Amino acid sequence: MLNFIISLVCGAICGWLAGIIMKSNHGLLINIILGVVGGAVAGALFGVLGISFHGPIGSIICGVIGACLLIFVVRLIKKK
Repeated sequence: MLNFIISLVCGAICGWLAGIIMKSNHGLLINIILGVVGGAVAGALFGVLGISFHGPIGSIICGVIGACLLIFVVRLIKKK
């Protein structure tokens, strides 16, 4: 249960940082959701590529990259 809570907090931080980096105007809640989902997606994608991130800093880097990618994809979908 503690790992789940830590994952949510890490995802929230990642989403918030990605929102700042990407200058997102989706709102804090959406950025948090994108951070959590982005971290999971990026972790799986990097795992397939053989890249691994260790520790809390590595998790945040992975989550921020994933959240930035998801924000980018959401922007592409909204344009259409």
